[in-house]
Amino acid sequence: MAKRFGGQFSPDGTPPAKDEPRAFDRARVDPAGARSNVLFIPAVVLLFTTITDGPTPMAMGLVGAAVLTLAAWLLRDGLRAEAEFHSRKVARRPAIPRKIFASVLTGIGAAIATVAHLNAPDVLTPVIFGVVAGVLHVTAFGLDPLKSKGMEGVDTFQQDRVARAVREAETHLAGMTDAVKRAGDRQVEARVERFADKARELLRTVEDDPRDLTAAKKYMGVYLQGARDAAVKFADIYARDRDAGARSEFMMLLTDLEESFGAKTRKLLLDDNSDLNIEIEVLRDRLAREGLRNR
Repeated sequence: MAKRFGGQFSPDGTPPAKDEPRAFDRARVDPAGARSNVLFIPAVVLLFTTITDGPTPMAMGLVGAAVLTLAAWLLRDGLRAEAEFHSRKVARRPAIPRKIFASVLTGIGAAIATVAHLNAPDVLTPVIFGVVAGVLHVTAFGLDPLKSKGMEGVDTFQQDRVARAVREAETHLAGMTDAVKRAGDRQVEARVERFADKARELLRTVEDDPRDLTAAKKYMGVYLQGARDAAVKFADIYARDRDAGARSEFMMLLTDLEESFGAKTRKLLLDDNSDLNIEIEVLRDRLAREGLRNR
């Protein structure tokens, strides 16, 4: 059955609210990008240039292609982990130095490729090519973060609890986003993304101060799980019969959730400021009692 096209810029379309963010305002650039994806190409080239050169070169080409593919995959994950590290005020260094491992594997892969293409290379030639490839890889992409940041005075046990809670919350948000795609309504999808951004503001606030976990745990767990379940039910209903009432109720729920999460984030930040003011006043009073501060 034919379906009429409609949308924001159609004659009967409704423009978005002034305070509603546009889709590209929430766009995130993949930190890996083409510069890491292009490193999958040497593995393919090595494979196809050695596959007809006999059993030994073919075997070396297969091994080298596998090593180079693993190096490119590790580099891509390492760049994303590094971007996440730099986006947070409090973060641990990556447990696995993926970029360093990628540089080492790139050097090994280049050495294997040299052996595969040269009939009888001396020992020094593959080593030279491998070292040069590894050094160039480090020069181009750098090293992994080797030190944690903002962890001074932070309880690592509490930080681990926050990390688990954040992972659970991100799982709920991802499930919510995937569910509404079945509804086939772009406005609803954009509205869910807007709520997800607001929820992530709360997650980042808790990550910056793990002491806020107790106060925010219900939002990060129960409320997000309920929002995900509601999104799943809405998608099933709306995809079946395009129920306008269900759409309206779901949009109102998203508005309530967004306001609630925003208010909770502001309250946590206000509490943090209050704690800081109390600490400052206590320290000032102590200095004044000891005669180290002019009243």
